[in-house]
Amino acid sequence: MRAPGIVRRGLGAPDVVDHGTRRRRAAYRRVVWGGGEVLVTVGLLLLLLVVHQLWWTNRQAREGAERKVQALEKEWGSGEAEGKGKGKGQELGAGVSGAGSGASSGGGSGASGGGGSGASTGSGRARGTPRSSQAYAVLSIPRLGLRVPVAEGVGKRDVLNKGYVGHYPHTQQAGQAGNFALAGHRNTHGEPFRYINRLRRGDEIDVETAAGRYVYVVDKTLPQTSAKDGGVIREVPRSTVRPAYGYSAPGYYITLTTCTPEYTSRYRLVVWGKLTSMRPR
Repeated sequence: MRAPGIVRRGLGAPDVVDHGTRRRRAAYRRVVWGGGEVLVTVGLLLLLLVVHQLWWTNRQAREGAERKVQALEKEWGSGEAEGKGKGKGQELGAGVSGAGSGASSGGGSGASGGGGSGASTGSGRARGTPRSSQAYAVLSIPRLGLRVPVAEGVGKRDVLNKGYVGHYPHTQQAGQAGNFALAGHRNTHGEPFRYINRLRRGDEIDVETAAGRYVYVVDKTLPQTSAKDGGVIREVPRSTVRPAYGYSAPGYYITLTTCTPEYTSRYRLVVWGKLTSMRPR
């Protein structure tokens, strides 16, 4: 047997080392080692990216959203302590459908249309339309321990990625006859709507604005529909993809929408609620 890289000259002649073979082996080892370093580096970068998306963006967005909630409450004054001195507010019962009919006949499909005769019933009149990306309300869901700002619009950079919940433009505002439709991230960037699939019928959804406090209760859930299903946020919400889900009569609705399944944006999960009471500040 002859050792690799060794060339024998003949009987009694000294062995000659094949340096070319050794150089090729050394180059091969360098390539393998370098490739391993590249793979390890790429793996670490991917790990850092995952940590950034799943942890850092959540932490950053939640802290910012919490500061915004505190700023809004400070702006509004003493908040609940002030509201307690004004009684229990207006309870909504059978009169909802009647007011809703007025909104349907007198208003259009957008936010301005929702501010017609039905919107001015009781304390439901809005104090002007918020500016784009302006945080102007606070959404609270006791079952989920959620308390988060609501901003006008559903843009990622200026609203959703800040950990806020976004209000769909051209849908009604809180307390107005029609549909107060909201969107929020399911995962990353504060993920305020991550667990809305856990909501059950009768769960409370509170919305506070400079004008007052509006209490909705969960009524129906649409587990999955197309991301393009615009029917779920109409003034009278009904899925155009799954028509068995939704409503046929005007009313005071709230709609929560988010992506599903988790960590994808292929479909939408929808939760609907109905207004039960409102209390002016």
